[in-house]
Formats: sequence, structure tokens, C-alpha cells
Amino acid sequence: MTLVCLWALAPAAHAGNALDAGRLLAATCANCHGTDGRSVGGTESLAGMPGDTLLRKLAAFTSGEKPATIMHQIAKGYTPDQLALIAAYFAAQRPDAGVAR
Repeated sequence: MTLVCLWALAPAAHAGNALDAGRLLAATCANCHGTDGRSVGGTESLAGMPGDTLLRKLAAFTSGEKPATIMHQIAKGYTPDQLALIAAYFAAQRPDAGVAR
């Protein structure tokens, strides 16, 4: 019985590890895009952005299709798998978390 319960939890544990990995990779993004992707102005907020949208934007920076001052260099520093982890992390964030109303 215990083995079956542990096996059932494996996907959730793996998903948690992926989000943790994405959070660690995305830490650099906070310099410009705010904590957990919630910008306080000047740059685009990433929190809550659909993962596929963010991946398209990152691909445009990487390819040079979208001009940038620094993002094209930053995006090129990650593997496609790492960019996918970062995109998934930001997609999982609530855009309004921690905002006083």
C-alpha cells in the first residue's frame, strides 16, 4: 500500500522540483522584472504570463528577431530546457500576489 501511495505522489513531487528549478534559474530575472516576475515598472511583468508566450518572446530575443539591449545576451545563456523551466515558473506565479488593495 505504501509503495502505491508513493508512486501516486511522484508526478506532484516531480512538478515541484521543476518549479523549484525554474525559480532558481529565474532568480536573475528579478533584477529587471521584479521579484517572482512582478515588475514595479520600467520592464514587463512576467508573473502569470502563459509559458508558450514567454518562450516565443525568449526565442525572438535569442534569434535576434526582437531587438534588445541585454535580453538577447541573457536568453542565449540558457538551454531550451532551462528556458522552458523559467517560462513554467513565471506562468505559475500570480500576477497580483502581494499587491495591496
